[in-house]
Amino acid sequence: MVNFLVIDWISTGIKTAQFIMSFSILVVLHELGHFIPARLFKCRVEKFYLFFDPYFSLWKKKKGDTEYGLGWIPFGGYVKISGMIDESMDKEQMKLPPAPYEFRAKPAWQRLIIMVGGVVVNIILAIVIFIGITWVWGEQYLPAKNVQYGVHADSLAKSIGIMDGDKIVSIDGKIVEDFGTIVPEIITTDAKKIQIERNGAKLDISVPDGLIKNLFKTKKGRELASEFVTIQYPAIVDSVAKTAVFTKNKFQKGDQLIAFNNKPFNYFHEYEALNKGYADSVVSFTVLRQKDTVDVRVLLNNKGAVGFFRKSPYAIFGSVTKTYTLAQAIPMGFSHCFETLDRYITGIKQIFTGKVNASESLGSVISIGNTFPGVWDWQKFWTLTGIFSIILAFMNILPIPALDGGHALFTLYEMITGRKPGDKFMEYAQMAGMVLLLGLMAYALGLYFWLLFK
Repeated sequence: MVNFLVIDWISTGIKTAQFIMSFSILVVLHELGHFIPARLFKCRVEKFYLFFDPYFSLWKKKKGDTEYGLGWIPFGGYVKISGMIDESMDKEQMKLPPAPYEFRAKPAWQRLIIMVGGVVVNIILAIVIFIGITWVWGEQYLPAKNVQYGVHADSLAKSIGIMDGDKIVSIDGKIVEDFGTIVPEIITTDAKKIQIERNGAKLDISVPDGLIKNLFKTKKGRELASEFVTIQYPAIVDSVAKTAVFTKNKFQKGDQLIAFNNKPFNYFHEYEALNKGYADSVVSFTVLRQKDTVDVRVLLNNKGAVGFFRKSPYAIFGSVTKTYTLAQAIPMGFSHCFETLDRYITGIKQIFTGKVNASESLGSVISIGNTFPGVWDWQKFWTLTGIFSIILAFMNILPIPALDGGHALFTLYEMITGRKPGDKFMEYAQMAGMVLLLGLMAYALGLYFWLLFK
């Protein structure tokens, strides 16, 4: 059960702001992909809206033939092109003979370009974003070979034979360079074998059928942030919060925590296990400070937090940052774009082949918003925006009525056969597609809340 009193509303607000900004950029540019060719081919565009506006809009302004506006239901956006069966279901207009400025009066090839314009813009946007990220920030990662204390394996990892302290060497013979790619690589490549190093010897761990499905059984699994294997690293103090309340001695930068209430530990995950159930209590730590040990006592807050910031594994083991010139970043941007698309399609295939349960992997608008960090991070923001742009392009090109791909499919049918689908057929197809999409959205949203409150 969720306790709304302990929700971090500041973090939630930052996540929400990033999601709205990202979503708005994607929707506006997607709709511009329809708007621009429609105007170039002299179609009348009646409305251009961010978000949907049934009954009323939050803001609107008429310029020329087009009404620009902001709706109040944040599930997308639309352009209303005269003479086109779309979300508005304007049947009265369709009863009249087609006017020269209407979509239905244009040649099939022009209508096809208008319909796929949004998808093309989303792909171009993703490529540009990935080029920019690579050029500005480069690629920072933690080399797997630097993780000198190996991994901390959760219960699922241990069930297939991985142990704490193991070092992941390769997946299906492919050497692991970036530690952060281990879990996504296992999932998206449908891995069969993981090679590890244990006490200097190399061993092969077979990946059993059903592992991917089990990885997706938790919220963390669905977000590809599973704790299947995480970095095993010592608890070293990086800085101390001003709110920390010490009753004997104090933490200093560089202190290594080695015991909690006289119980020794080596790694941060071991400290987390020992620290449960001590909220609002005074606890003792033994810390290693240079060559001496020091006894530190501190009052934990009501969440059981000490009030120190640990040194990250990136700082402990040493991360690597590859820098790129703009010329070098361009091919990398294309590569990242299509690698992202390939991983997404692989995930869809796993759902349809039963390797992953749809009920355990479908996300809602809320779960998508939760992927943004609780602090404003421009690199993460643009990375997620690029990924979502690819997903939006793929979803929109699916041959489902009410989506761009459905309209494009009917137009291709007309170009090949020379016969245009009737307006009645298009109306019914649009209605069926909308019912299907709304049903999927309702299912995903309902599933999210069911998992949240169960």
